[in-house]
Amino acid sequence: MDLATLYNKALNLEFLSEKEGLELYDMAPTQELIAIGHELRKKQVPGNKVTWLIDRNVNITNVCYSQCKFCNFYRKPNSSETYVTSLDDYKVKIEELIIHGGHQLLLQGGLHPKLGLNFYIKLFKDLKNLFPDLKLHALSPPEIVHLAQIEKTSYTDVLQKLMVSGLDSLPGAGAEILCDRVRKIVSPVKATTDEWLEVMREAHKLNLPTSATMMFGHIETRQERISHLIKIRDVQSEKPVYNYGFLAFIPWPFQDLGTWLRDEMGVNNNVSPEEYIRMIAISRIMLPNIKNIQASWLTVGKETAQICLHAGANDFGSIMIEENVVSSAGAQNKFDTTGIINAIVEAGFDPQLRNQKYEFRELPLNIKTNK
Repeated sequence: MDLATLYNKALNLEFLSEKEGLELYDMAPTQELIAIGHELRKKQVPGNKVTWLIDRNVNITNVCYSQCKFCNFYRKPNSSETYVTSLDDYKVKIEELIIHGGHQLLLQGGLHPKLGLNFYIKLFKDLKNLFPDLKLHALSPPEIVHLAQIEKTSYTDVLQKLMVSGLDSLPGAGAEILCDRVRKIVSPVKATTDEWLEVMREAHKLNLPTSATMMFGHIETRQERISHLIKIRDVQSEKPVYNYGFLAFIPWPFQDLGTWLRDEMGVNNNVSPEEYIRMIAISRIMLPNIKNIQASWLTVGKETAQICLHAGANDFGSIMIEENVVSSAGAQNKFDTTGIINAIVEAGFDPQLRNQKYEFRELPLNIKTNK
């Protein structure tokens, strides 16, 4: 099929096949992909606003038996360096978050063999009792699978009990590449492709807001990247009409510093700025039923992320007051409130603070910027 026909199908918000998506990925000039991505962004998110978020990524624990080959953060259960974050530590971190104008915690841990569902129920209740307005964007599909296995119950049961306890939304972490060939190499103990997708299906039925991610640029093929997008798109198509489903898609490149994948397998981060921009555009094209596409400034830097705002992305993510996992593998980009606002303005857009549901927020009065 010629590129012009594919462009027209994309601009009409049609679902492209894997073959068609791969043809665009391989053959379309970058400037044309950028243009198509931007036109679709304007259709799906009219106006000139680029959204951003204030939150803090707190790790519940660094214990994980998954031992993913791209993760430097985890510790084995018998390590002397393990921890479980205490309630007193949460208090300090949340109070700092509030000072920075945030009201959401991105709470993630690992596959801890001894922390069952009751631990998370108590934790969520304790945090909400202390900070009733706090929003918990917490755990991930692999952690839900893990808890369901420990408790010998269903994903739905785990999700319902966590929601009653204070879970506000479910991050799309742990997706990596939704292809079991890849997962068996990079994260062999973590949830399978079907398990990850099934957790999200159940979350959508319960109207629990979710997001979806993709970590790419390691051992996957371009076809597997496109297949990943189609799997996300298909699950989104299944959600009840008025339910949240996937509110956003966030692709980010593998961070390789000190990882087993690089040191033992010789796999380096092979994603150039141009390829990341192309992936943003392709994501917008292949996911016409997901409204928000986020540019990962944390992993690609300010300049590349700014270009992505002209290639299909409409969201700049969070200032991320704290982040430990990808930073431990080499991601060292930083933003404060002033920095993220100025970056969006420099790119030609109007910054708009949001919450996890992509509802607009006013910038708190106690937050000063140099804009």
